[in-house]
Amino acid sequence: MTVKEIEAKSVLHKHKRVDSWFLSRYGMNLYRGCTHNCVYCDGRSEQYYVGGDFGKEVSVKTNAIDVLRSELDPKRKRTPFKLAYVMIGGGVGDSYQPVEENYQLSRKALQLIYEKNFPVHVLTKSTLVTKDIDLLKKINEKRRAIVSFSFSSVDDIISADYEPGVPPPSERLETLDWFRKEGIATGMFLLPVLPFITDTARLMEEAVKRACDVGVDFIIFGGMTLKDGRQQKYYYKALKKHHPELLPRYETIYTGRKWGEATSEYYGVINRTFGEIAKKYGVPVRIPPVLYRDILDQNDLVVVTLDSIDYLMKLEGRSSPYGYAAHSISKLKEPLSMMRGDLQKLKGVGKTTEGIILEILSTGRSAFYERLLFGPGCGSSIKNV
Repeated sequence: MTVKEIEAKSVLHKHKRVDSWFLSRYGMNLYRGCTHNCVYCDGRSEQYYVGGDFGKEVSVKTNAIDVLRSELDPKRKRTPFKLAYVMIGGGVGDSYQPVEENYQLSRKALQLIYEKNFPVHVLTKSTLVTKDIDLLKKINEKRRAIVSFSFSSVDDIISADYEPGVPPPSERLETLDWFRKEGIATGMFLLPVLPFITDTARLMEEAVKRACDVGVDFIIFGGMTLKDGRQQKYYYKALKKHHPELLPRYETIYTGRKWGEATSEYYGVINRTFGEIAKKYGVPVRIPPVLYRDILDQNDLVVVTLDSIDYLMKLEGRSSPYGYAAHSISKLKEPLSMMRGDLQKLKGVGKTTEGIILEILSTGRSAFYERLLFGPGCGSSIKNV
């Protein structure tokens, strides 16, 4: 491993709208590059401008905490921060990769998040996150904390081939169980599943079953993107080594799209398969509302709810207008509560959507969304209350 120390001009990344997958408005990359060296990582793509030998070199933003402290200072902002989860875990470097043991940037960021009274969502593949249980508990008591682990499968043998620098899935599952017992909400990000390798019904069901066995509060699912250039070349090299017979099938679903998307037909198949499995086990496939309804403001709560309804309906193969409505509302400057009589003037908002919005404004929840999201449950410590 080669470590390069650099100074950052900025650390905090602000989203234009609340992210309904992670419940975040703010994220950060404390490190650039990642020695976990997951074969499929799209942080390797040229689009993210991570220099050096990705997987072997990592840049450390040595001044990250000073910069972050300045960026989180409300006196320096023309508009106040909107309360939402702060995401620790970036796309160009796991915040708990081995270099964290020496530099402690993630721990220092958690301390700052605690001081500034934000909730936090940590997404990692590393069991090193357990070292910060003391801070995560303090944040959870003061506001709220979620710890999620990402998986491409729960098969230790496949993981050794495609995720060579991370703890095996069995250890990650044990760590999720440990966090649950410590009173921290937990999630599995089953993404990306690897085409024709870990996207089979058998392996996806095994992942869902074992996640339920350790009591996760939700499972977020997604397919793989494969961008032309460095990411694709590196992945295909590993594919030729471990599953050379699959290369022709990859070439039929990855056709050089800008963001590396596979064909919509492929994503449709795996999403429907996952949806059926998740319904069988009764596990939420979005972060449960109880973990954020007292955190987000009304507009963001409506956006997240409508986005999530849109996702769930499309997961079942149904058409949905709710994503378009969420997009329109995300651009509003004024509170929705001031528009109660004019909601249908918003693009994408019809009578049914208006009813859902009014229910959320009045009660903080949507009965329709909760019926879509919740089944009988799988041992989660989080109930929809």
